[in-house]
Amino acid sequence: MRGIQEELRLVEGKRPAQYGPPENLRGVVAAVRTSPETVLDDIRRVMELAGFPAALDRAAATILKINISWHFYMPACSTTPWQFDGVVQALRDVGWTPEDIIPAQNSTVVVNPRSGSVRNHLIKPARRHGLEFVWLFEKDKVEWVRYRPAAEMLVLERIYGEDNICIPAVLIGKNAIHLPTVKTHVFTTTTGAMKNAFGGLLDLNRHWTHANIHETLVDLLKIQYEIHPGLMAVMDGTIAGSGPGPRCMVPHVKNVLLASADQVAIDAFAAKIMGFDPMRLGFIRLAHEHGLGVGDPREIRVVGDEDIAEYDWGFTVGDTFASRGQKAIYWGPLKPLEHCLLRTCMVPWSYAASRLYHDLFWYPLIGYWRARRILKTTAWGALFRQYGR
Repeated sequence: MRGIQEELRLVEGKRPAQYGPPENLRGVVAAVRTSPETVLDDIRRVMELAGFPAALDRAAATILKINISWHFYMPACSTTPWQFDGVVQALRDVGWTPEDIIPAQNSTVVVNPRSGSVRNHLIKPARRHGLEFVWLFEKDKVEWVRYRPAAEMLVLERIYGEDNICIPAVLIGKNAIHLPTVKTHVFTTTTGAMKNAFGGLLDLNRHWTHANIHETLVDLLKIQYEIHPGLMAVMDGTIAGSGPGPRCMVPHVKNVLLASADQVAIDAFAAKIMGFDPMRLGFIRLAHEHGLGVGDPREIRVVGDEDIAEYDWGFTVGDTFASRGQKAIYWGPLKPLEHCLLRTCMVPWSYAASRLYHDLFWYPLIGYWRARRILKTTAWGALFRQYGR
């Protein structure tokens, strides 16, 4: 596998007309209620309310940045099959061909996205639409380039070194539609459209940025506006996750779909209905202050089922044994050892510890039974099983 220090060609970023969504879609979030019987039609409706397809460049291919947060099925954790299916169908209905629709996902040091795509039942809709997944971690098939942003970076150039920010070349010049779910996160409180780029634009060593995760997400949004001619997010809240996400959560059936061309606004809206103050979340506040979108709920215009804006689900985050250890390294008493523990030959210990806790302890004893309850007792679980047949 190619290391980040290997000599790669350098690509110069170009400053766009504006860093942010189109002015007429700035701060606009579409929100609709849905059901398993109507979800595919509702996905098309929520996308249209959010400005699709005008928010995208019709002449460009479109990346579907799926979210595989775990190689197991955990409700609310990863892109749902109906979310993926509905967005692809909406693209095809307005003229995108299978060759112009590229589902993509990177790997992490603790998650196998190939297994995740199978267990989260994304394979059947992909085959039906004639799509091929692009695995961004396959360095023999996907070219990575050194990228020099036109915008001023908050932290990435300091973390990686000047001219050593590496991104997949396949993403450059294409629209991007992010497919996150509505859920919490142990590092960022909530995770959504902005955090979804984290799993596509940066290489396996992106854990280097966790100590500065909020600034990193702002830097990545700036890069996205330089490399993508169109940008949208379609967020699945049919089942939402509360607790120490993105994996160890309690799933709740909420029957909501969100969409927006404003990555900041959709994350802020999702955070608000989960019960958090968006402007107290670092990545949303910083993005708002840098003019990359609208993070203040008072400035967000909701279209569709407008009363969804009044929801307050009362979600919480908390920690797991594993996340407490990570936070001690990034922001706590183990901070002086961060470089030694996470950037040297000692780093495999952290991967093994995470796998041991999440895969061999938490999921078999807790997560499996929570997933089983959703599968056996809800209509969304029945729909999920249909996609797996």
